Amino acid sequence: MSADVRVARIVAVPAERAWQVLTDWERQGDWIPATRVRSTDGHQVGGRIEAWTGLGPVGFLDVMTITAWDPPRRCEVLHTGRVVRGPGVFAVEPLTGNRCRVVWEEHPALPQARRVPAVAARPHRDLQALGPGLLQGTDDLGRG
Repeated sequence: MSADVRVARIVAVPAERAWQVLTDWERQGDWIPATRVRSTDGHQVGGRIEAWTGLGPVGFLDVMTITAWDPPRRCEVLHTGRVVRGPGVFAVEPLTGNRCRVVWEEHPALPQARRVPAVAARPHRDLQALGPGLLQGTDDLGRG
């Protein structure tokens, strides 16, 4: 089963700042509900990221390997965990006026036998939650 998701927003910060927030792996729990993240060499190809999504002992570990790293424009990962597998992308496109377009794509192959909570099966729908007032923006391309 595949559940492709694409969320894009135009945000009122420079691309470099949006990139810093998106790739501050350990702080992603600030804007992805019920998630704790840690990384090993998380800022280069081959780096590993682990995200626990759940409450207490109930949840799942999302294991990712960085497959492309092009700061401050693009980070591609491959989800290799037991629950979520497949590619994901963060992309940042600079725009005029200290704005940028942030795109979050996930193309997971979800196991048919398991039900994954909606919050974990798709990117957080409001990228403007990336920090208090940091990435406030408007819906650009919507969900795809």
